[in-house]
Amino acid sequence: MWPSRWREHLPHTPERIRVSTDQQVLLEALNAEYTAVYAYGLIAAYASPTRADIVAEYTAAHRARRDALVDMLEAAGADVPAPAAAYTPPFPVDNPIPAAKLAVTVESDTAIVWRSVVERATTAELRGKGIEALTECAVRTATWQAILGVSPATTAFPGRP
Repeated sequence: MWPSRWREHLPHTPERIRVSTDQQVLLEALNAEYTAVYAYGLIAAYASPTRADIVAEYTAAHRARRDALVDMLEAAGADVPAPAAAYTPPFPVDNPIPAAKLAVTVESDTAIVWRSVVERATTAELRGKGIEALTECAVRTATWQAILGVSPATTAFPGRP
């Protein structure tokens, strides 16, 4: 799964060890959003042209979430890592079906990270942001599942590993 690879790209410095729990979960969420933005670039290259609008919308949503996380971390005084130069997809993507499957994987994996934010955050405000992001990921996952013809398209507990 992609989340384990995301953690490989987090900096391993003494400063990172001293970050608060909230900063740590935000860094993990940022890494997930970096990965999602990258993956949607790949998805855009291979998705069916009829899905261009949805791909653009979902890419913009992940970019907005990424930018908001950067702002939150900078406001908290955390060192914000740059994204990795590239991420290796979990399977080859070379036509619309694998592109849609990658979108499901990305949204599901990102939901796992956002659920972790909800579970581990120490403030109601941050938990609320986590719930909002988790909900958005769940809706996007269900949309892609429906596109692929998966039934049911939803899961009872989104973000559950």
